[in-house]
Amino acid sequence: MTARAATTTVLRRLRHREHADPGQTPRLSPLWTFIVWLATLAFFAPVAWMVLTAFHQEADAATNPPSLLAPLTLDQFSLLLERDITPFLLNSAMASVFSTLLVLLLAVPAAYALSIKPVEKWTDVMFFFLSTKFLPLIAALLPIYMIVKDLGMLDNIWTLVLLYTAMNLPIAVWMMRSFLAEVPKEILEAAEVDGAGLPTVLLRIVAPVAMPGLAATSLICFIFSWNEFMFAVNLTATQASTAPVFLVGFITNEGLFLARLCAAATLVSLPVLIAGFAAQDKLVRGLSLGAVK
Repeated sequence: MTARAATTTVLRRLRHREHADPGQTPRLSPLWTFIVWLATLAFFAPVAWMVLTAFHQEADAATNPPSLLAPLTLDQFSLLLERDITPFLLNSAMASVFSTLLVLLLAVPAAYALSIKPVEKWTDVMFFFLSTKFLPLIAALLPIYMIVKDLGMLDNIWTLVLLYTAMNLPIAVWMMRSFLAEVPKEILEAAEVDGAGLPTVLLRIVAPVAMPGLAATSLICFIFSWNEFMFAVNLTATQASTAPVFLVGFITNEGLFLARLCAAATLVSLPVLIAGFAAQDKLVRGLSLGAVK
């Protein structure tokens, strides 16, 4: 049997394992199912309330107790479009997408070296990655601000891309190492016998097998970058402000425009919800990879 045939055989076995008989999956009892549904509704209730408030007038949104039967309207979304939310969404998209791509480009080879081809004292390396998250971001804000100012990169979207990459890289390395540790060694040995180099192994062997893990890691990094506020509000002004910074504009001296803020928050949340819904199957498989042996 050639190395290419061996690789194909192992891949077929993996697909067969993924599509095993679902009847063997343990089922929750009715009581636990009811509890899970209650917990899900409890977590979803604030989001549902935010979306409902976005379709109310400001006077109806500010009533106490709140009015559930208030008339619905699209006025708040019309006002948002007039205020031009598009540049803020585009800045968030650019910073999140490019930083996520850079994180994956750096994290996958690092995780490969720490799991499949472990380097010496790899536990010390993993601890070093983890130790970079010990420092609160607010403690690093002033030196980062001074460095960015001296470099003339204030209010620059690429500054946020580099910062988000550095912020998410340790998490991505830890996640990808656990995912790549589950890749069958037989596939890699067959690829090496077949003469595949490291780039070929990463792109054609490791990436397809670890795709659920890649999807989970990229989505989590995207969410962290999309929601990041502290660096965005302190290092940007007019050109590179992101969507979270746009939301702050509804807290004014005149008061809190609650309905308009909920409408803006709903629009800002949509890209993350759409990305999560599109990758939900790979996300669930990725987050549960290695949980059951």
